[in-house]
Amino acid sequence: MFRSRAPATAGGPQRWAALVWAAGPVLVAIGIAAHGLWAQLPWERFALALALALVATALAWPAVRWLRWRWASALVAVWSGALLLFAGPRPVFAVALLALAAMATGLRWVPARLPARAAIAAILGYAAIAGVTGWLLALPIHHAPVWLVALAALVVLGRKALVAELRASTSAWRDAAAESPRALAWSVMLLGLASTGTWLPTMQMDDLTYHLNLPAQLALHAHYQAAPQHGVWAFAPWLGDIGQGIAWLIAGQEARGALNAFWLIAAAVALGGCARALGATPLERNAAIALFASFPPLVWLTAGMQTELPAMAVLFALGAVLAHRDDDGPRLMAAALLLAALTALKPIHALSALPLLVWASMRGLPRASAQHWLVALAAGLLIAGSSYANAWWHTGNPVLPLFNAVFQSPFHPPENMGDDRWHAGLGLGLPWQLTFASSRYVEAWDGGAGFLLIGLAGAWLLALGRRATRGFALAVAGVALLPLLPMQYARYAYPGIALLIVACLPGSRAQVGDRAWRWGIVALCALNLAFQANAGWTHHSAALKRTLRAPGDASAVLPHYVAERTLIAGLPDDDGIVLATDPQRGYIAELAGRGRLMSLHAPTLAAARLAADADPSGDAWRRVFADTDARWILVTEADASPALRAGLAASGAVHVRSLNGIALWRRGQE
Repeated sequence: MFRSRAPATAGGPQRWAALVWAAGPVLVAIGIAAHGLWAQLPWERFALALALALVATALAWPAVRWLRWRWASALVAVWSGALLLFAGPRPVFAVALLALAAMATGLRWVPARLPARAAIAAILGYAAIAGVTGWLLALPIHHAPVWLVALAALVVLGRKALVAELRASTSAWRDAAAESPRALAWSVMLLGLASTGTWLPTMQMDDLTYHLNLPAQLALHAHYQAAPQHGVWAFAPWLGDIGQGIAWLIAGQEARGALNAFWLIAAAVALGGCARALGATPLERNAAIALFASFPPLVWLTAGMQTELPAMAVLFALGAVLAHRDDDGPRLMAAALLLAALTALKPIHALSALPLLVWASMRGLPRASAQHWLVALAAGLLIAGSSYANAWWHTGNPVLPLFNAVFQSPFHPPENMGDDRWHAGLGLGLPWQLTFASSRYVEAWDGGAGFLLIGLAGAWLLALGRRATRGFALAVAGVALLPLLPMQYARYAYPGIALLIVACLPGSRAQVGDRAWRWGIVALCALNLAFQANAGWTHHSAALKRTLRAPGDASAVLPHYVAERTLIAGLPDDDGIVLATDPQRGYIAELAGRGRLMSLHAPTLAAARLAADADPSGDAWRRVFADTDARWILVTEADASPALRAGLAASGAVHVRSLNGIALWRRGQE
């Protein structure tokens, strides 16, 4: 799988190193047996992944056989065609335009000889575009023609550098495909399987509760009007959601899948660039990308709008910039913008990157004048600051609803928000438990967090022994650990866990020996792929099978999992308020301001729900309907309280439709 035509580096492998390297995969096998994970292996979903791989191979074969393409190039064409089919051509076009504009913008800040320069430029440019847009969200200027002209202008203005970089990237791809054809092809195959999450419609709770609100408002109203009284995450860091809105505007429809494909590709290429900057050989770089592509949480992240996927791309790009030793460009500005982008995605992402900054500073800070440092600081504040400044100005809490015991914003109870589910405790056994008892640390099945933490344990110890990778290995361990200190929630640690790959692989093959090294990589990739569907409910369910049967038709999937989206799609295009009464199913974000939820994300309505359920006459619920001016009411039939049912009757509500246990009611005239 990862065989190279070139011999191992002179000096020869060391037997003890091979044993240490193999300890990781052996520990994984022991853990799987000890915890009985074979009983939780999603065999049918694993078989589906293998079947998709076989189909992709069959479709790529004619190009290899008759057009003489490399397998990697043919597989890229196949998986790109699948993205067009399932995510839609208009979203793919919109994201391609955004990516080209971002690359044209970002190239000015990327050192000339930086590995993965094109991908890192696109990440930097995206941060600049979305970061500046964050200050303009409230202005009614976000129309499709405006954004088409703006992005096209950025492409035209940067066309010379853009064309040159695209040519260089094409040449580099051909060289890579010729140098390690088999390894690169397997990496592309695993990335393609990870991209199947982009084929699914948007169905995850946080997306439907608040992430979709901002892009939907841009698409429907041409501006974003934050309403923290209706959702306390209204001012949550929005760098990722802004890109969703821009792509939606241009495409005329949701473009989450296509944008997540961009983040997946950018992350993989940036990871490879980071490995190369640390001295990885081409084969080691491809193996790093393959291990990343097999990381089970990717299929869950590509199926949603959580920040961890873009955070991976930004973090890997930051690692590459900091590891780059040539003083051939503005590394300071690039690092400042990438750190700002992490901040603009989620504060914990920036905090977890601090060990990388410490490591880089110990290697020597970039040579720059005080003026350049000030300019980099100002640019970072511009990119990172819009959501925090708006939140502070409008609510009194720059990180609402977090740390509200300190800031005392009236939009949330004066207490620090937390989640008791994710306080399993710190300890030396945390990596083991997180790997084999994943369900205690994230919304997944056991094994769904992947096997990198344990599987690369021996490789990490070897990295500590190599002078070239010792400092980076220690720093990356800190990157993975820091997010778990306040709360043992695995999702926040995913970017750091994936970055461990880069710390472990450069220089490893020559030390371990080709055979032991190759089979260790293959074993981890295979086990990750086998447990891939355990990473989240979207792939653990039959959603992907339903999508395959009806490409591009969300109506064939949504009713089975989030019937609210189907019911909402049938509402008239008016300004009637939609109230979601189930606190666990506040799926109203796509309504762009006309939805109301009753979960803890809206504390006032959550309290009103509890009080209304305590009144069996239904009068309290009737007053809730009147106070919210709800015209449409969503009810989970199995969980509807007698008080809620009485309130519906008292308000003259008429049952409109039921779909898979979710009922839509229309409130009558009282």
